[in-house]
Amino acid sequence: MSEFRRDPITGRWIIVATDTPRGPDDFERERHTRAVATCPFCPGNEAMTPPEIGAVRPVGGAPNGPGWRLRMIPNKFPALRIEGDLNRAGEGVYDLMNGIGAHEVIIETPDHLKDLADLSDAEIEQVIRAYQTRSLDLRGDRRFQYLLIFKNYGETAGASLVHAHSQLIALPIVPKRVKEELQCADHYFEYKDRCVFCDMIQQESDDRERVVLETAEFICFAPFVSRFPFELWIMPKAHAADFGQITEAQIVDLAGVMRHTLQRVKRTLHDPSYNFLIHTAPVTDHIRGEYHWHLEMMPRLTRVAGFEWGSGFYINPTPPEAAANYLRESA
Repeated sequence: MSEFRRDPITGRWIIVATDTPRGPDDFERERHTRAVATCPFCPGNEAMTPPEIGAVRPVGGAPNGPGWRLRMIPNKFPALRIEGDLNRAGEGVYDLMNGIGAHEVIIETPDHLKDLADLSDAEIEQVIRAYQTRSLDLRGDRRFQYLLIFKNYGETAGASLVHAHSQLIALPIVPKRVKEELQCADHYFEYKDRCVFCDMIQQESDDRERVVLETAEFICFAPFVSRFPFELWIMPKAHAADFGQITEAQIVDLAGVMRHTLQRVKRTLHDPSYNFLIHTAPVTDHIRGEYHWHLEMMPRLTRVAGFEWGSGFYINPTPPEAAANYLRESA
């Protein structure tokens, strides 16, 4: 019989198929074409992108030219633009404001044929430091209330370019999904005087059933209430609400956790498309006792259909306990 499971953070329910769980080979495989055509993210094509915000250039070199190991650029086709005022207004029951924000791209490597999973720990450390650098810089703009870092890998996950990159969008409002996490975490804290995420880490660390890997600084596990097959969360074991305050030791540790996690997913699930995102506290309220920043990763193995859209219930065909076991064995 299938199970309903309730998320202790948001209170939402999901359905887990426990009778006939699907394994890694039961999902349709997606092929990723990495043919080297004219790619605006490749070295030598810097003129095809907006001028860089910053770059890692270990051997020097002029800005907006070759010789870089990582580049940070504005998105050429931004969802939001940084110039202008919000100009909040209302039209009857409707609210609107200008599409003000920031939309940036972190080009993770000059190598067109590599993805984040193929990079070394040191190279992934560079990517994480770029996330932090841009987060800390953009929070200085008082128009922005939230910074969302995310990665789309593969066409199914929404990636329009195959060259390895992540994105950051600064928003003048806090997303509804994050607000739900904040409000529910606050309610839990008021009731128990503890962080729900810290309690979750403790329970997963004790149970071990859904843990994929654990280090001194981080834990990676398949959430008990996984919305998607092989969904994974990576969380710092030390309580911290704000990703921007990540320490150097944590950056080094997280790079290894991300590499091992991505490699296991790539190997076990035959290189699936995926999305990952970092949920962190709002810009103006980043010191919170009840919230805990974390990275969520969702392989794109199934499609959201009518029942999910109509009910808000996700159906997960692979119990997280089985998913974690497959990924542990892949080590």
